[in-house]
Formats: sequence, C-alpha cells, structure tokens
Amino acid sequence: MSGLGGLNKSPDGVVLGLVQLQLPTVVTPDDLSAQTQRLVDMVAKARRNMSTMDLVIFPEYALHGLSMDTNPEIMCRLDGPEVQAFSTACREHKIWGCFSIMEYNPHGNPYNSGIILDDKGELKLYYRKLHPWVPVEPWEPGNLGIPVCEGPNGSTLALIICHDGMFPEMARECTYKGADIMLRTAGYTAPIRHSWQITNQANAFCNLIYTASVCMCGSDGSFDSMGEGMIVNYDGVPLVTGTGRPNEIITGEVRPKLLQEARRHWSVENNIYQFGHRGYVAVKGGAQDCPYTYMQDLVNNAYRLPWEDDVVHTDGTSCGFPAPTRSYEGIPLKDSVVK
Repeated sequence: MSGLGGLNKSPDGVVLGLVQLQLPTVVTPDDLSAQTQRLVDMVAKARRNMSTMDLVIFPEYALHGLSMDTNPEIMCRLDGPEVQAFSTACREHKIWGCFSIMEYNPHGNPYNSGIILDDKGELKLYYRKLHPWVPVEPWEPGNLGIPVCEGPNGSTLALIICHDGMFPEMARECTYKGADIMLRTAGYTAPIRHSWQITNQANAFCNLIYTASVCMCGSDGSFDSMGEGMIVNYDGVPLVTGTGRPNEIITGEVRPKLLQEARRHWSVENNIYQFGHRGYVAVKGGAQDCPYTYMQDLVNNAYRLPWEDDVVHTDGTSCGFPAPTRSYEGIPLKDSVVK
C-alpha cells in the first residue's frame, strides 16, 4: 500500500516525491544559475502536483550534470546562492527538500554532498558521499560519517548517495543510528539498472527500513541516466516503481509506525536486531562479539584483500584523472564545513 501514490495520506504517513530530473549540461556559472532555477521551479511543481507531499527528493547531479567537472567557478557552498534558493523554495512551498551539490573543498577535490532542508528552509541534514564511484568520479571521500535527522510527521531520515548503496554497511549504519527512511540519490546510467533494483530491495529487507531512491533521467547528448525512482517497503517489496520519463515525479506514502512495530515485534528475519544478538536461543542475549575479520581490519587500518596485489584499477588514470599524490586525512568536523 502506498495510499494511491500518496493521494490518500494516512495520519501517520509520510508522502515522498522522487524527481526523475532531466539530465542537464552545466559548464558555466550562468548554466549553474539556470539549473538552480529549474530545481526551484520543480519544487513548486511538486507542491502543485500533490498537496499531501511531505518531502521532495532530487537526484544526485541535479545541479551539475554528469561531466565530473571540478571547476571551482561552478562548485557550491553551504551558504551559497544555490542552497539559499533551495531554502527559499522549501519555505515558500512549505515542503521538505533533499538536494545534491558538488561542494567546494579548499583542502582538495570537491565533495559530492547532499542536504535535507525542512519546510521552513532550515538545514536538517548534511552529508558528504562516503564512496565516490571510482574510478569515474573525482570527488573527495566524505568525512562526516552517516548522519540522520528528524523528518516530517515523526519520521527519521538518512541520506546516502548512489554508489554508497552498493555497500550493505551503509544501509545498516543508517538503520543502526535510528533511520526509518533511507534516501538514495543517484546519477546512474542504464547498465546499473538491475544492481540498482536489487540493492534498493536488499537494503530495505536486511535492515527493516524504507528505501526511497531516484536517479537522474534522460540524455545530455553523451550519457543516458535511467530515472528508475522506487520506494521499497521494509519487507523488501517495491511499493512504487518509476519509469524512464524525464521530469516525472514518482510519489508514494510510507508508514514509519508500521516499520517501528515490525522492528519490535518480528521474530524471524528481524535481521537488524539479530545481527548483534546471534544465536540468542542458545545463549542469553546472543553472541555480541565481532566475528568479521574485515571489520576488525578496517578499524586497525589493515584492510587487505587476498588478491589485493592483482587489482588493476587503483586510481583514476583510466578515466583521465591524474594519479593522486596525497594520502587521506580526515578533517575534524569543526573545520570541514565550508562557508
């Protein structure tokens, strides 16, 4: 059930709108300004489209397109005119919004960032993509972890970006921190369609979480993004699936209270609980150790695959980027918010 795409909203429901935005070409500051206005206009369309909509979600690369251009002249800042325009639109139309920006980084390559604004235009969540789609993407790896925030109508939101969703640890972290709706914004093209569908479903089922995911859509003359907006129930069954039509807004309702009930009352397949309490029938409270070598190695900065030395692509040179010369250093949170 999705309330006929959100037309019939339940008292405890959250109506989501997934914008299959037409893939743009953005080269100059004027292009960026024009594309910002297109998104503002689409916020207005979302509100006109459905008065019950709580949250409108734009895909990754909605502002910048798929050129991977790191030109500082078209990079964004949190206090820049693009974010301010989004804030004004959310406030004027009394709707929450999720937006994508390529964020200027004075310490290195830009960040691929996502923000969630409330219906007063206030920043509620700020995330930097942890897993850029290497070797194609040049973005700096994110350093803010995976934040969650209070969302509309009693929900708790998390945001991940595109390739992030191919790592099951991302959805698990969102859920572990209390999210009941995980947004996934993307710019994926058609070859990823099957992987997109099955990971959106698996992420939902394995964590008892709603997933709401959307890609850019249409062609820019070089690339063809696939749209494929989809909302998946916490049992892994798709509630709403989109098409490949550019600028269509895919809508549906989710019910966080039902999900919260499942997390508390499911016995079999309550995977998010059972992951940390394995075998609780045999031992009191279940085993709560960490039997996973890769987790221990990551913590100890010793992650290494058995075939590590044979991996061919370990930098971006195959996609035209120079090999990096500096090592990663996490920037303290207080220094990482670029004004």
